[in-house]
Amino acid sequence: MAPRTTFVLDAESRLTQATQRTVTDAELLDVYSQTVAGVAERISPSVVQIRSYQKEGPAGSGSGFAFTPDGYLLTNAHVVHGSTALEVITLDGRILTASLIGSDPDTDVAVLKIDPNEVPAVKLGDSNKLRVGQMAIAIGNPYGFQFTVTAGVVSALGRSMRSESGRLIDEVIQTDAALNPGNSGGPLLDSKGEVIGINTAIIPTAQGICFAVPIHTAQRVALTLLREGEVRRAFLGVGGQTVPLPRLVVRAHEIAGDSAVLVLQVEPSSPAARAGLEQGDLIVELDGKRVETVDDLHRILVETMIGFKTSVAILRRNHKIELPVTLARRS
Repeated sequence: MAPRTTFVLDAESRLTQATQRTVTDAELLDVYSQTVAGVAERISPSVVQIRSYQKEGPAGSGSGFAFTPDGYLLTNAHVVHGSTALEVITLDGRILTASLIGSDPDTDVAVLKIDPNEVPAVKLGDSNKLRVGQMAIAIGNPYGFQFTVTAGVVSALGRSMRSESGRLIDEVIQTDAALNPGNSGGPLLDSKGEVIGINTAIIPTAQGICFAVPIHTAQRVALTLLREGEVRRAFLGVGGQTVPLPRLVVRAHEIAGDSAVLVLQVEPSSPAARAGLEQGDLIVELDGKRVETVDDLHRILVETMIGFKTSVAILRRNHKIELPVTLARRS
């Protein structure tokens, strides 16, 4: 019986090998191309070119996309900054008038409004589930070349960068999908065609280092802009990024959670500077609330905290310290 069993298993193995088809590099590239082309075909009608005007005339252009069927568009705050009039150009060449609902320079997010049902809405993805190395597709209007598509990967997560306005933007997505001036405000998409970010900036002297605001940040800001027209928030005065905490540190200080906000910069004369925060500190609590991510800080620094006297808990050289701080209003 043993030889027969061996023969049957060997025959099945040979049959499996014979029926398996070898996937060539060309076929893999074709699948990649079909994915990018499919996303571009489905999403391009939802992307618009945005032209801003000031009293003196044209002020610049960028990109945007519809995120609701009733005519609301997402773009970058710096695309529409200082504009007195806005218009959008659709994929089929229509020119539509747009109005500014509100903008938030701190996150470089703005919401515009056009007439309902003029542009189909995109599907928003989950940027909290992004992985470094996954596909990233950008659609926009670089240098006025309308509806240009580029593709690459998510290069890094949790970056901090300084915007064109000089503000430090936290928790951005780094990608090597090529961006150029005019791409700002356009969507960054995954392989399913869901928006994972808003393309916002490049490093002019670098190759393949581009940034996008995560869509979960943009959604939170957009909801506030739709309700109130602006984002009023308290001001601490640090630039930082989310970093993991070593398990030994978590246990030693009995910290709930396994991450904190690393302080990369302290703005002069800010509440953080007056409280004594320093570059390299790890913020673990603010106002007694656990801080695990930069988004946690944003959620705590709401309008009602303006002028509020509280404390910030930090880790500095393996010591946990509480510093008194009086929060100001972001100008």
